[in-house]
Amino acid sequence: MDLHHLRTVLAGIVAIPVTPFTEDGLVDGPAYKRVLDNMVDNGIDVVTPNGNTSEYYALSPAETRQVLDATVEAVGTKAKIVAGVGGPVPQAIEAAEYARAAGADAIMIHQPVHPYVSRSGWVDYHVAIASAVPELGVVTYLRNPVIEGSDVNSLADRAPNLVAVKYAVPDPVRFATVMQGCQSRGIVWIAGLAESSAPGYFAYGATGFTSGLVNLAPKLSLDMLEALRLGDRDRVMEIWAIIRPFEELRARHNSENNVSVVKEALAQLGLCSRDVRPPISTLSEDDRALVQGFLGALVGRELTKAAS
Repeated sequence: MDLHHLRTVLAGIVAIPVTPFTEDGLVDGPAYKRVLDNMVDNGIDVVTPNGNTSEYYALSPAETRQVLDATVEAVGTKAKIVAGVGGPVPQAIEAAEYARAAGADAIMIHQPVHPYVSRSGWVDYHVAIASAVPELGVVTYLRNPVIEGSDVNSLADRAPNLVAVKYAVPDPVRFATVMQGCQSRGIVWIAGLAESSAPGYFAYGATGFTSGLVNLAPKLSLDMLEALRLGDRDRVMEIWAIIRPFEELRARHNSENNVSVVKEALAQLGLCSRDVRPPISTLSEDDRALVQGFLGALVGRELTKAAS
């Protein structure tokens, strides 16, 4: 396991692909391959099947395995594969072991879904899963504002394969506090709330960000990453302004449309259907029109770039 190289690519864009469905409600393998090809052929080098934008919690264990297998087949060695795992510890370990056998490079451990989570219990949960697959890198999906930098230290001490923290608490100052409180070196800090929040988190030390936008517009996300790395504030804000309507629509009403907006855009582009599974739903006609307007703005931007 080349942890150094894995950390290098995680300090970039971590793509979360959608899981397309057929009219019969099954996982649509050919459509999924089209989505993945659009990402990796345009320069995305980390893919996370079975993430939240993948509708992880609406997939059966058999379907998560199907999605992972399809990812390995489509992506091959063109990108690193970070397989999402979660749920009760035995289920998460089983999924992690499957990921190892399937050829994934790392696992991303979803936030524990439990009404009562202690800080030490959070550490124990991750250690149990990480220890089962010491050959794989581990990314923790941190959404709990109670977790401190010292807890991440404890996890790193007990799980040497911890390579990154995907931080998704919507508070850049809290992020900075947790990051500064973690003395473990070599951990990659990923802004886990996509492009719209990336500039704030990069200002405090993040070096990568997650993205659902890359399902449809990978070049735009890569443009933002380049601008962030160069410290080109004007260019960052120019790109941020283009992305903002799309991400605000995804985040509206407690992120109820997070996946639906991405799938609607992909449907309008002819890459997959707009179908989603309960407890989320497809967009209203008014919101579909907003997505259409965003796609029109993207086309206009690309035409302007080509002419300049």
